[in-house]
Amino acid sequence: MIFGKQRDPRLVTVRRGGTLQDADHHRLAFWAADCAEHVLHHFEHARPGDDRPRRAIELARAWARGEITMTQARTAAFANAAAREVSGAAKQAALAAGQAVAVSHVPAHELGAAAYAFRAARAAAPEEEQEQAGRLECQWQRARLPSEIRELVLDDQRLRNEVCWYVFDC
Repeated sequence: MIFGKQRDPRLVTVRRGGTLQDADHHRLAFWAADCAEHVLHHFEHARPGDDRPRRAIELARAWARGEITMTQARTAAFANAAAREVSGAAKQAALAAGQAVAVSHVPAHELGAAAYAFRAARAAAPEEEQEQAGRLECQWQRARLPSEIRELVLDDQRLRNEVCWYVFDC
């Protein structure tokens, strides 16, 4: 569960009564795709030849570039199906990919992609290095935040940290 009790209007598109402009919606999708792709190797190592999560990330970016419709991107739920077939870091990486492509439909999924990427990074590390792995993933993600959405995402992390397993305490 990555959503709080109330949706933040800053993460709802103007067309649906919120304040999020299309350009920022696209930026959120690109950033979420980057977060998911950063940990994708954990899935691909566990399931070589299974391209469902990679394809979901590609569709997220294709939507953000205007190459496919939101409906076409939304049907990429196959990344979540791939997650059911693995565990640990591989599962978290596949879930990150599913969340990234879901940003086309619901912008607030951007935090899900980031949170699952954190969990993948931590799960892949030896127990004594998990905290450090999470910090490094946090720094990597924040370094790639476009300036136009940086404050929005950082504030969203603060507001939804509790429902995102406190992964944004970094």
